Amino acid sequence: MHFTKKNSSEKRIELKNKLKQQKILKFPGAYNPLTAKLIAEIGFEGIYISGGVMANDLGVPDIGLTTLKEVSYRANQISRVTDLPAIVDADTGFGDCKKTIETFENLGLSGCHIEDQIDQKRCGHLDNKEIIPSAIMVNKIKTAVKAKKDKNFLVIARTDANSVEGLKKTINRVKAYEDAGADIIFPEAMKDEKEFEQIRKNSKANLLANMTEFGKSKLLSANELENLGYNIVIYPVTTQRLAMKSVEDGLRTIMNDGHQNSIIDKMQTRKRLYE
Repeated sequence: MHFTKKNSSEKRIELKNKLKQQKILKFPGAYNPLTAKLIAEIGFEGIYISGGVMANDLGVPDIGLTTLKEVSYRANQISRVTDLPAIVDADTGFGDCKKTIETFENLGLSGCHIEDQIDQKRCGHLDNKEIIPSAIMVNKIKTAVKAKKDKNFLVIARTDANSVEGLKKTINRVKAYEDAGADIIFPEAMKDEKEFEQIRKNSKANLLANMTEFGKSKLLSANELENLGYNIVIYPVTTQRLAMKSVEDGLRTIMNDGHQNSIIDKMQTRKRLYE
């Protein structure tokens, strides 16, 4: 693509090499290509593409309503505009893990995560989630690993078991998913440092932490997570929340005042926006 200098293979190799350095990698969420370019410009190590953000953008709740076609279309738009590796949220695999992996790999993504909720899933930080048996998820992971053609494409296994079955059974799932061949383990909705630490103590795999706001996890700094042995931290909805709050405030100002003069200084200039 004319947007970038690196091809998808180079992005994946670079991410694999960075993971070996044992320094935590920060992946903010990008809700559109322009945000992705800003993430790259500021110097982050990668881009995260959230299923929840995708659902928000489409005006639907995050309960498994988005399709592989919708997510892959947007993920392609976002991932192709920078030289950073991009990881995408693949929910429960969209009913066909093999096709899902092949689709995202062919589009140039560097990895995706698949979770162990039922297909009628819910946001990972909501209550009343339901999960599938560990053995079924293990088969999903094996199918996903077998489907990838590039060994450097990352299959990430997310478990939502903590808020359903508790930490002990979550650890059992982490071990099983690691043994099934997952490249990275994503333990969702860990409550605090102690729970994050217990996962690290019981896994040899690379680990991903989710620092989403207003959720079930205590918000820890990147340094704190690195000290706990985590390899990637994602901020899935942060940029969308910042943008929507700014847009909402601006629209209310225009509605109340009848003009935007008092909020011009909160906008990107024409020059900056077009850079």
